[in-house]
Amino acid sequence: MSVHDRGVEQCGIVSFLKAGEAAGKTRDRLRAMKVNVHEARLSRLDPPSDGGDALVRASVHYYNDESEVERFVQAVVG
Repeated sequence: MSVHDRGVEQCGIVSFLKAGEAAGKTRDRLRAMKVNVHEARLSRLDPPSDGGDALVRASVHYYNDESEVERFVQAVVG
C-alpha cells in the first residue's frame, strides 16, 4: 500500500493505493466488507507514479477506536 497524502499537517482523510489493484477495485472490495471508502478521480498535475487517475480515500477520525482502525488496515492489506 502507498499513501499519497502531502503536507506538513495532515488530517483524518487518507488517500492511498493498494499495489497491483486499481482504485475502483479496492473501493468495491472494501465496500463489500462494509468499509466506507471513496474513489477520488485526480485532476491535479502529479498523479500516482503507476499512471492511474484515481486514489482511494478513507476518513479516519477521533471517533474511530483502535479496533476499527485495525479492521480498516487489515481490510486494505487483504
